[in-house]
Amino acid sequence: MPRERLKDKIARAKKIVKALKVAYPNAECSLNFRNIHQLMVATMLSAQCTDERVNIVTKDLFKKYRSVKDFAEVDVKQLEKDIHSTGFYKNKAKSIKKSAQQLLEHYDGHIPRTLDELVTLAGVGRKTGSVVLGVGYGLAEGIVVDTHVIRISNLLKLTNHKDALKIEKELMKILPKKDWIMFTHLMIDHGRAVCIARRPDCANCTLKNLCPSAKIQKI
Repeated sequence: MPRERLKDKIARAKKIVKALKVAYPNAECSLNFRNIHQLMVATMLSAQCTDERVNIVTKDLFKKYRSVKDFAEVDVKQLEKDIHSTGFYKNKAKSIKKSAQQLLEHYDGHIPRTLDELVTLAGVGRKTGSVVLGVGYGLAEGIVVDTHVIRISNLLKLTNHKDALKIEKELMKILPKKDWIMFTHLMIDHGRAVCIARRPDCANCTLKNLCPSAKIQKI
């Protein structure tokens, strides 16, 4: 297959996003939260854990700890118990407490509005930072690249990379900035409903005519 020209890939990506918006008109973040700090904590907990499990845990967690100050003063051992079922609970608890302390010390308890500032917080990388900015503030500084985005973007041949940062940089070149936030939500919904990892339903996929990989599936 000849290498796709950038302008052609941009045009195809536009059609892909348009089709997915029709298929998933209500696509949005599936984490439950009531303020930006809760969103940050929930996103940190979602590492190597399902959003469904995180929402179960945070239902009680956010009733118990209601402010940045509460998380800054929490006993780490107790917090570990509270979030144990999300996995990697020791590192997560340590990061949640430390980041809350940093927010109080450097930002008066408020969540920064730039990615450069967010990634200085304990446990906050580009992915978490982009979620906070995009979902919390509606600011697009990057594209959140999770497992669905990695897998489906490769199937769609929008990228050939496996590294999240390289994928993000490539997607930022072919997607208009106004779609950076929504793109991840669309990929997640599509990955859960149709383009399922072990059994993609190519025959009923709204993108089958735009996806090079669909042509090699037995449909």
